Amino acid sequence: MSPYTLPDAELERMLLEDAPQGDATTFALGIGAARARMTFRARGPMTVCGSEEAARMGVLRGLDVCLSRVSGARAEADDQLLSFTGPASQVHLVWKTAQTLMEYLAGIASATHDIVVAARNARADCAVVCTRKTFPGTKSASIKAVLSGGAGAHRLSLSETLLVFDEHRCLMHEPPAGAIARLRQRWPERPVVVEVASQTEAHAWIEAGADVIQLEKWSAQATAALRASLRDGPRRPLIAAAGGITASNAADYARAGADILVTSAPYFAPPRDVAVTIAPDRGTQA
Repeated sequence: MSPYTLPDAELERMLLEDAPQGDATTFALGIGAARARMTFRARGPMTVCGSEEAARMGVLRGLDVCLSRVSGARAEADDQLLSFTGPASQVHLVWKTAQTLMEYLAGIASATHDIVVAARNARADCAVVCTRKTFPGTKSASIKAVLSGGAGAHRLSLSETLLVFDEHRCLMHEPPAGAIARLRQRWPERPVVVEVASQTEAHAWIEAGADVIQLEKWSAQATAALRASLRDGPRRPLIAAAGGITASNAADYARAGADILVTSAPYFAPPRDVAVTIAPDRGTQA
């Protein structure tokens, strides 16, 4: 099931960016009134994302739409994702923007899916979340792809989470307990996450009351050692492993005891290939 669809204003912006004064080639050839059918298919296995946005682009340009795969669905090679029928002038206006959006978002969603599967095959209760490290201006689309791939959002913005880095601590003049108390007074309903570089730092912030301890670029072995050191303690926060988490090592961190895997890797995944065919519309059914 798709988590949400980008608003029409954003889709219109994308379409107008590609054709601010229309499609010069279709206009010059005089084929704009011809009826055409455009079909999108997966060239290989993928987790689909962006098909609702692509479909909506067609609706915005007056095309008839058949949506075959929603975001979050798995598709195999040659599976149909979407088709449009209508005037060639509008089919060509939508073509490349819809195709490219689905390819990029399917790349993120598929990479996310692979990490989630690897982590949960190792430990069913290990969560995967993706950071806010999206290319500026693409956050809504990128987060949709992450959710479609089965992961959650680590933090959508600076405004909605409390995450204390060393870059904050170097400017502080109070001990961990005082910092935790200050955060809870200002934002009493929000969990406090603290990123640490050593087991000593981890224990100091755990004793101060941190809810989540984030381990930046720790090895799986070091993660397991911290988890073991907390076994007999009075309280155990959630342990989040961050930095360099991919499908190839997610299982290692899950088995090491990380409750949460924090990753940016899906945002840098290559797009998945979506094949497009355009043919005269003979009135066949989608």
